[in-house]
Amino acid sequence: MPLTHQNSPRCSLYLVTPLLSAADADAYGKVFAEALEAAPIACALVRFASGSEAHAKAIVAPLLRSARDADCALLIENDGRLAARLGADGVHVAGDGEDLIDAIKSLKPERIVGAGSLRTRDEAMTAGEMGADYVMFGEPHGGAQARGLASLVSLTERVVWWAEIFETPCVAYAETIAAAGTLAEAGADFVALGGAIWDSSSPQAAVREVYGLVASMRVATP
Repeated sequence: MPLTHQNSPRCSLYLVTPLLSAADADAYGKVFAEALEAAPIACALVRFASGSEAHAKAIVAPLLRSARDADCALLIENDGRLAARLGADGVHVAGDGEDLIDAIKSLKPERIVGAGSLRTRDEAMTAGEMGADYVMFGEPHGGAQARGLASLVSLTERVVWWAEIFETPCVAYAETIAAAGTLAEAGADFVALGGAIWDSSSPQAAVREVYGLVASMRVATP
C-alpha cells in the first residue's frame, strides 16, 4: 500500500500529531477532524506520549474514523504490530535497522512502511533500497537536524538531492508554514507539519494556508 498524493498538483500534506495521551484524546480528536476537513491531507502520523500505549485504541479510534472519512492514510509511530492491531494504514519507523526490516516483512504490501530519523544520506539510501514506501527528512523528534535557518538550508539541499536521483517518495518536515513552501519547491513529494499546525490559534486556518502555499509551488529546476 504505497503512500499516495491526495488531490494535489504535485506535493501533498502529511500531518504529525503531538504526543497524545488518553487525557487529551477527545479534545485533540475534534481538532484533528477539523484539520482534515480544511484541506486535502494525504497522511497523518500518530505519536503517543510515554506510557500511553496502553490506551492506544481509545486514542486512535476517533482519529481513524476521521482519517477514513477524509481518505487520509493514518500511520502509527514505531510500532508495526500495534498499527496492524488497531487497523491503521501503516507505521513510521525510526532508522534503517532491524525495526524497519521487521516492519517491511510483516506489513508490506498491505500497509505503508515509512522511514525517518535518517541521520545520513547513506541511511536514507539504505531505507529506500530496503523497500520503505517513503523516507522522511528533518523531523525534530529523534531526528538529527537542528532547528532554525541552517537546518532549513541543509534540509532543502537533502530534498533536492533525493528528488533528483531517487524514485522513493520524500517527506520533508517543515517547522513553519513558510518552510513548507520552500521544501515543496525543492521537490519534496510530501511536506509534513506538526507544531506549525497544532500550535496555531486556528489549526483549520493553518492547514488551509499551507495547502494553498504548497499547491501553488512548482519544482525548482537547475
